[in-house]
Amino acid sequence: MEVHQMTSMPPTSSVPPVITATLAAVDIVVLVVYFLLILAVGIWSMWRTKRSTVDGYFLAGRNMTWWPVGASLFASNIGSGHFIGLAGSGAAAGIAAIAYEWNGMLMVLLLGWLFLPIYIASGVKTMPEYLQRRFGGRRTQLFITILSLFIYIFTKISVDMYAGALFIQLALQWNIYLAVVLLLSITALYTVAGGLAAVIYTDAAQTAIMLVGSLILMGFSFAEVGGWEALMEGYSKAIPSIRVPNTTCGIPRDDAFHLFRHPVTSDLPWPGVIFGMSIPSLWYWCSDQVIVQRSLAAKTLTHAKGGSLLTAYLKVLPFFVIMLPGMISRILYTDEVACATPELCEQICGNPVGCTDIAYAKMVMELLPIGLRGLMMAVMIAALMSSLTSIFNSASTIFTMDVWKTFRTRATEWELMVVGRVFVLVLVVASVLWIPVVQASQGGQLFIYIQSISTYLQPPVSVIFLMGCFWKRTNEQGAFWGLVIGLVVGCVRMLLDFIYPAPLCYEEDDRPAVLKYVHYLYFSLILSVITLLIVIVISLATEKPKPEQISRLTWYTRLDPVVPKQPIFSVQSSFGTSEVSGENKEHRRKDSSSSVQAQPRWKSALYWLCGMERRKDGDEGPAPPEENEHSLEEKPHLRHVVNINLIICLSVAAFIVGYWA
Repeated sequence: MEVHQMTSMPPTSSVPPVITATLAAVDIVVLVVYFLLILAVGIWSMWRTKRSTVDGYFLAGRNMTWWPVGASLFASNIGSGHFIGLAGSGAAAGIAAIAYEWNGMLMVLLLGWLFLPIYIASGVKTMPEYLQRRFGGRRTQLFITILSLFIYIFTKISVDMYAGALFIQLALQWNIYLAVVLLLSITALYTVAGGLAAVIYTDAAQTAIMLVGSLILMGFSFAEVGGWEALMEGYSKAIPSIRVPNTTCGIPRDDAFHLFRHPVTSDLPWPGVIFGMSIPSLWYWCSDQVIVQRSLAAKTLTHAKGGSLLTAYLKVLPFFVIMLPGMISRILYTDEVACATPELCEQICGNPVGCTDIAYAKMVMELLPIGLRGLMMAVMIAALMSSLTSIFNSASTIFTMDVWKTFRTRATEWELMVVGRVFVLVLVVASVLWIPVVQASQGGQLFIYIQSISTYLQPPVSVIFLMGCFWKRTNEQGAFWGLVIGLVVGCVRMLLDFIYPAPLCYEEDDRPAVLKYVHYLYFSLILSVITLLIVIVISLATEKPKPEQISRLTWYTRLDPVVPKQPIFSVQSSFGTSEVSGENKEHRRKDSSSSVQAQPRWKSALYWLCGMERRKDGDEGPAPPEENEHSLEEKPHLRHVVNINLIICLSVAAFIVGYWA
């Protein structure tokens, strides 16, 4: 970049601070009330659930009704990254990014009606466990487990931590890494203590807070800008006063209010939106541990479907309560939100590639009156906490159950419980280290960063689950090599993206052709086809799966009769089940009884708080449910209710997509 191409830059001292308002005492009181409410809900849910069993801790006893399941699915999905990133994408490029949300409406319904019946029939607790049963062996299971953990770090934990910390930094003028440490301290209690039940119930409370707060901000923003027509007209004129001349820097897109855009020259081409976007979305909604684990906690298949329906209906709202306020923020605060020169952006928000990610926080702190600012601060923290606790809970589940137990087959229950919690700390450290990369990626559009990374890592996984569930001939060799080759290809593209970042608006695009001319959504489609062909060819060229790898593990065999298992004694804990003989069981009961009685009360209370209480072996509770207890039966009248709602929901989705296309 040459200096003489730029318009004159004002001195640093003349640039107004990005946020002029701060939190008042009333706002702090609102925040304290919010934390007390969430703490009360968490403690109440901890008393309700038996957290010292596998099902109790990881699947909330499989006793959740439809509304907390649906609210938790929505809250786990809509993290602080959505509030910051989706509003930022709206401010930067218009409404096209909302296609990801509306695509999710369809995918969460596919989860309830097509994928969940298979998972429930199989009796699995984790998605890697499903692959192990479906294909046999351990390598595919371990591969998916490790990949899932990497995806959590790259596209979920670090992004939500950065987004929540950015909001706190803007509101309280704190250092962003100090804000990260604070946020992690807040979420630690639920991660260690609550189990899935506490996470789901607090998610439900936080969903209500998020909706109330974001609807209030939407009302204030539309009142301030002057209504819908003013938004349509004002957005096209929201051009910053300082920008690079003779370039497109800072100029709103002509197609800002179009969902489907030019197939070659646009930022989100419409064929990629329809096809390329659906494949990584299928992974997220239908085979990701964070989402599926909540649905498996439902008491019946009908309640799981009801949860999917509630989530799908709620997915209509982010367009109105997050994206449109982000676009209004550009109109009201054009020079800060839409800054168009690296020097100015660096001064305003500390990010030279753009400041559109401050759009939502700017609206909250500048537009809302005292008191409501505190409420919206609570909304952002609620979004962050609900996402982080969900991810931490699911990440510790799959690492402990699918990785540690594989290598430490004789690990004690206590060891597994400690490992699960220590692993959360490892995730946290890795995510903090990744934050600077997130901050500098994708032109300041956090939401687009998330989706582009997803398209490089998730399509091969989607294909594996899709083929495993719906093509009985798929075998372990085909699935494994399709996964490996697909991920190698995807990682090559991802590395190229980091080595050759997209040029800024005043720079010439001299990236390799595969980056310059192949949009990441098109690459998602190409990657899926490559993986699919490999799976089909290798599966047909090698032996058929065994009958036990098919029965109750595909759509066509989900209703097969269950082969009864030999009864065994089991000793359950929060993280595992160990088998013992009757003689050893009696011996251990005597030893354990004396040790439990001799244990200090303070230590017992600490174990209870952490969900790690040591119990008598004779009190291990009910045996783990057998596979035939995972019933797919539904009451006819309730099945009709959810099916009618399915048709209504699909009609709503078709209407809104068609209207904005």
